[in-house]
Amino acid sequence: MGKSPAAASKASANALASASASAFSTPPASFEAAMAELEDMVTRMEQGSLPLAEALASYQRGAVLLAFCQNALRDAQQQVQVLEDGMLKAFGDDDAARDD
Repeated sequence: MGKSPAAASKASANALASASASAFSTPPASFEAAMAELEDMVTRMEQGSLPLAEALASYQRGAVLLAFCQNALRDAQQQVQVLEDGMLKAFGDDDAARDD
């Protein structure tokens, strides 16, 4: 016998959640790729046309991408600190020193 409509709907939602979880757990290739994916995701969510399950999955993926971008920015800041001998300098500091 076939599944009831409610059981079929639940099975479909579970399949979507499983597919989304595996696809959304894949780390982005780069900071730029993560930002592009986030921008695309925000655009689709702002249009309001995503079904609830897909909107929730997108929100979860967005949280993963946000954490990835924050970590990438933190790593870049640490690299700059090392390059600047532990002293971050404002971009305008060199211009002010030349004016003296």
